[in-house]
Amino acid sequence: MVLCAGLAVAFAFTSCKSSESAYRKAYEKAKAQETTTRVVSPGTETTVVAPVVTRPATETVVVDNVDNAVVRPENVQLINGSGLRSFSVVVGSFGVKANAEGLQQTLKNQGYDAQIVYNSARNMYRVVASTFDDKASAVRSRNDFKAGSYPDAWLLYNQQ
Repeated sequence: MVLCAGLAVAFAFTSCKSSESAYRKAYEKAKAQETTTRVVSPGTETTVVAPVVTRPATETVVVDNVDNAVVRPENVQLINGSGLRSFSVVVGSFGVKANAEGLQQTLKNQGYDAQIVYNSARNMYRVVASTFDDKASAVRSRNDFKAGSYPDAWLLYNQQ
């Protein structure tokens, strides 16, 4: 009985084995789909081959897509500083005003026109390191702060 069960298990495992030709066919089909795209228009079908063009890294142009930068809209009021514009770079958020004032002073000592704003809906004091009228300048400034001492810097859009 045990011998028959062993033979049945061995037969089951050997009969379900995929053949090498099946793998080869699947690979060739995938390669063909990778380089060929079918375009179907009313009444006709056309095959378009999209060649792959390689270029050295020195010829590659990187474009910064500012429109995709995440901006957090908030209603904030100015507590201490010279005034906000539409887009601001926030480098710190605190529940205690004294902590925000400490970071503001640190930024002022580094030469920044730091400001403190208050979000009453979240009961948070935000420390703004720089503020701009346009989003592109704010994104560049935020990236500079993230690359430096403030990796958690983010963009604030003042809704007021």
